[in-house]
Amino acid sequence: MDINEQNAQAADTKKKLPTLNIVSSKETKHRGFGQGSIDLSQLSSVIIDGAEAYLDPGALHAKSKVEKGIKFTVNAEEAPNGRPCWIVWVAVDFKEEGKYYAGVTSCEMRVDTEARKGWKLLVDHVNRMDYALKRRIMLDNLGPEQKAALKQLLVDNDPDMWQRSEAALHEALAN
Repeated sequence: MDINEQNAQAADTKKKLPTLNIVSSKETKHRGFGQGSIDLSQLSSVIIDGAEAYLDPGALHAKSKVEKGIKFTVNAEEAPNGRPCWIVWVAVDFKEEGKYYAGVTSCEMRVDTEARKGWKLLVDHVNRMDYALKRRIMLDNLGPEQKAALKQLLVDNDPDMWQRSEAALHEALAN
């Protein structure tokens, strides 16, 4: 019996079962813990692996191409040969002129594909996702090569969105 059937059955007995709404068409802003749902419809995830940046929606559920089949730990010593990769959370918002990149944050992880081990701090990934939703720019942990790859991806994806984005994003991705 799935959650919808359970809720329908509970409605018959006038008892509601708890549910978690991730995406809502009614609410467009996250207002803190316990204040409705979190709208992820304007959030995208980018993976930076070496000098390559690409969109990977699987990262929203920790199932990106680089994360699949990897057992992650919070202890960096358990993945000593891991290559650095980043998840970049990109939140889109609207101005009168149109859409723009409003919040962009990056979080590091290390992935050892051969050993199928990796390192990441899940709490950092969740916090930085929240910061992107709150329209912050946090790209301080990216090197020049990664910044260039991310900038190129954002520009190629939509040059007009890039032009409408705040100066803080342009400065953060300047080489």
